Amino acid sequence: MSSLLTSERLDAIESRLLREGRVVAAELARDFETSEDTIRRDLRALAAAGRCRRVYGGALPATPSRGPNSSRAQLAADAKQALGAALARLVLPGMTVFLDAGTTNLATARALAASADLGGVTLVTHAPAIAAALVEARGASLVAIGGRVDPEIGAAIGARALEEIATLRPDLLLLGTCGLDPDGALTAHSVEDGVVKRRLAANSGAVATACDRGKIGTAGPVSVIELAACDTLVIEAGLAPSVRERLASLGPELIEVETGA
Repeated sequence: MSSLLTSERLDAIESRLLREGRVVAAELARDFETSEDTIRRDLRALAAAGRCRRVYGGALPATPSRGPNSSRAQLAADAKQALGAALARLVLPGMTVFLDAGTTNLATARALAASADLGGVTLVTHAPAIAAALVEARGASLVAIGGRVDPEIGAAIGARALEEIATLRPDLLLLGTCGLDPDGALTAHSVEDGVVKRRLAANSGAVATACDRGKIGTAGPVSVIELAACDTLVIEAGLAPSVRERLASLGPELIEVETGA
């Protein structure tokens, strides 16, 4: 029987989770010389504290990008600025582009607004902060989707917004994501947000997203789309070769960006 106190075992499980990217309850029970019921209680406690996300048979790291936009914007701010600028370079003259909610896409909006002339693009968003950043974008038409705004997501996500989004056929979707789990699924924090994201992805000619290193290998509670359904993934340069190879094997074109991290 393990001599570890519960708090010590919780810390050890979290350390292993962050080191290995996932944990399996049966393996933890064996290694800590305790029962699977005890480990499942431990994982429930970690999940309740926001320290992991439970999945069948074990757990994944919790995504770091939870909370209001104002606090999330401070996480990996330099990386988000560089990734957002790379996404902005995917926007070509004449396109219709939907900017999904998210702090990386907010950085994209600011990069677009700083452009000399966007060449007649139509920019659509359901996120008020992104719309505000794009108001003075030169050479662009701006369309704002209305509806009830969720303060944590920072976007309109209810039935009214979904009805308007259903009529759109963007050339390019810049998809926001809170995490990219080890199996290659892009994830979201809420069911409603996941529904909006899936509809947008299904309606768009191409899908691009960006993940800073803190989001890779983590997961929100709602799966959105598989990475195989994404055309372009923008990532930070310098990821471990095994991680990069795994991402490339799932299908998207990888764009690597120097972020200074």
